[in-house]
Amino acid sequence: MPQALTVHSQSRVLEVQFSDGADFRIPFELMRVYSPSAEVQGHGQGQEVLQTGKREVLLTALEPVGNYAVQPSFSDGHDTGIYSWDYLYFLGSRQEQLWADYAARLAAAGVERDTPMPPKAAPACASH
Repeated sequence: MPQALTVHSQSRVLEVQFSDGADFRIPFELMRVYSPSAEVQGHGQGQEVLQTGKREVLLTALEPVGNYAVQPSFSDGHDTGIYSWDYLYFLGSRQEQLWADYAARLAAAGVERDTPMPPKAAPACASH
């Protein structure tokens, strides 16, 4: 469990200090790109939605969820991810690998890190 959470808006990082002495500075962009929400992760293997254009994203709110997680709100309107303490530890401790994986996924999709996200498709209307 974290001992302290500090939002650094200027440098766009969430500092998380854990009771085992680990101290991570997790960029908002990394948090947003790896959001545990269904909107980002999809509903199963291969359903992930590649996130782009999040380099400048800000953390606008950070709400506690019980004693086990936080739910951040981001400046792009995304607010459905619930980040458990274990997940924050994972993001903090695996940043190098996660950035490398993200770069590989961007390259495979043929898009740039700063490419704007495509507009969301409107849900199909079944009333015809």
